[in-house]
Amino acid sequence: MHLTSLNQECLLHLFSFLDKDSRQNLSLTCKRLQVVFLDPQLWSLLNFFSPSELARNNFILGPFLRYLNIYWHSSRVKVCNIEDYKKTMFQRDLCSKHASLVSHFLERVCHMCPNLLSLTLSGCGHITDGDVINVLCSCRRLQRLCLENCCRVTDAVLQAVVTHGGRLQEVRLDFCRNVTHTGLQTFREKRPAVRLVAERSAGMIPDTLPGEKLHSRRALQKVLIFS
Repeated sequence: MHLTSLNQECLLHLFSFLDKDSRQNLSLTCKRLQVVFLDPQLWSLLNFFSPSELARNNFILGPFLRYLNIYWHSSRVKVCNIEDYKKTMFQRDLCSKHASLVSHFLERVCHMCPNLLSLTLSGCGHITDGDVINVLCSCRRLQRLCLENCCRVTDAVLQAVVTHGGRLQEVRLDFCRNVTHTGLQTFREKRPAVRLVAERSAGMIPDTLPGEKLHSRRALQKVLIFS
């Protein structure tokens, strides 16, 4: 039996085991498999493991997307998390090559994926409060939001969840150093029904202004830890 003689359901099942590149390569072999590649049922879940994958044209984005996960576990994440004014020229050049990729991709999600249910961003050190807030405003069915090691995220995201995240059931903010105890407590008071997890976020050293003294940062860290 030839592969193309299988029905659509069987082909979709087979495609579901392939990565995005393999799916695309297989779709180029004939029109029958291209139809399978374009089937919305195949693209309800998208996993990415580096910002560079977002720029490849090997997936389909649309209103059928329900679960979006962008994970980046790389030594470069440490460079992204350095405060901008402390970066060397080399580090700034390194970040410039990928700094806007996730933000631009989330813009597309806002316009094309209104039915998104779950969003996970891990190691995305360049995303801002505005990027996440735009998703909250555009994807009103969102039920789960997970942000891990996103250093530019602040209490503003928690405030936006209160205002725009009416259907959210779970919020995770792990290792987000600019989220504060006050922000977490305020969120819990206003949205007690939402499961909130914040591992280490409010206990890390937050960003500082260029002129702030080192001893002030250490004093703030002690206050955060012992409070």
